[in-house]
Amino acid sequence: MIPVTKPFLPPREEYNKYLNDIWDRQWLTNHGPLVNELESSLKRYLHASNLLFLSNGTIAIQIAIKALDLSGEVITTPFSYVATTSTIVWENCKPVFVDIDPLTFNIDPDKIEAAITEKTTAILATHVFGNACNIDQIQAIAKKHQLKVIYDAAHCFGSLYNGSSVFEYGDISTCSFHATKIFHTVEGGAVFTTQPELIDRMALLRNFGHTSPVTFDGIGINAKNSEFHAAMGLCCLEHMNEIFKTRKAQWHRYQAALQESNKVQLLTITKGCDFNCAYFPVVFESEAVLLKVMAALNLQYIQPRRYFFPSLNTINYVDNNSCPNSESIAQRVLCLPLYHTLRKEDQDLILKVVLKNI
Repeated sequence: MIPVTKPFLPPREEYNKYLNDIWDRQWLTNHGPLVNELESSLKRYLHASNLLFLSNGTIAIQIAIKALDLSGEVITTPFSYVATTSTIVWENCKPVFVDIDPLTFNIDPDKIEAAITEKTTAILATHVFGNACNIDQIQAIAKKHQLKVIYDAAHCFGSLYNGSSVFEYGDISTCSFHATKIFHTVEGGAVFTTQPELIDRMALLRNFGHTSPVTFDGIGINAKNSEFHAAMGLCCLEHMNEIFKTRKAQWHRYQAALQESNKVQLLTITKGCDFNCAYFPVVFESEAVLLKVMAALNLQYIQPRRYFFPSLNTINYVDNNSCPNSESIAQRVLCLPLYHTLRKEDQDLILKVVLKNI
């Protein structure tokens, strides 16, 4: 079986060393030493100003919305994982969808201003597949209209924009450290900001609002993560350079084989983005061709995935305004398997099946 992704697992003995220390300390959660060590290590590795390690990437977006005290309308993308939209609704805001650029698959900044109303408080944009948005243009719009900016950077570990981590942009950026991501802590996520007052606010939100064991500063939630998850993150971090090297080679192998075909569209990387090769999406001429390719791959025990389908403006708890680019891409895009231990012969088989059925 060749799945769309597999989690990287470090050598067991590396993880066991951390487990032995956890057993000796008997400190399992509540801001333990490994959580603090992971946060410090991630700041160094990513050259990030401030970050907090959280329980998952969805709660990271929730905390970002709370920390910025958003209300009313939030402009967002219809082409993302459902958590981007559901979190806006969960936090009692209204998602207003702006269509995507059909080449980068990110929110189209040229369409944002037309969606701004007196109720708009923020822009929540996704760096889709690890490919950075046009950050400069979004920031200029936000500044002009005095809007907050959150980036759902769930896929972006290691991606750069104009030489800096994508996590350094916007008021707050969020990331997922789920097992399917390039860097993972089994389950986990993080919030990033360059603004010290926001990191302080989010630290309170992460831990019930505690300022001491018996005092509180406003409402909070339990968004902490454990020593066991931090230990996995510390192990994985030691192997990231190797992981990036392998995945980039795999990504370019797909790219070289498919870029000359006039029957598929490949992702266009945003100018200024140093892409982390998180996913390899392929857009087919029609949904019928996509389904044909999927069926042929499945016969070979290969499991690609339809990231992201359906277009989020069509789900049943939002206003269904038309986003033709997103709706079209969502029906025709398929992500091919990409992970650290994927073999060249596996890629050759995948490519052979795809090319034969388009």
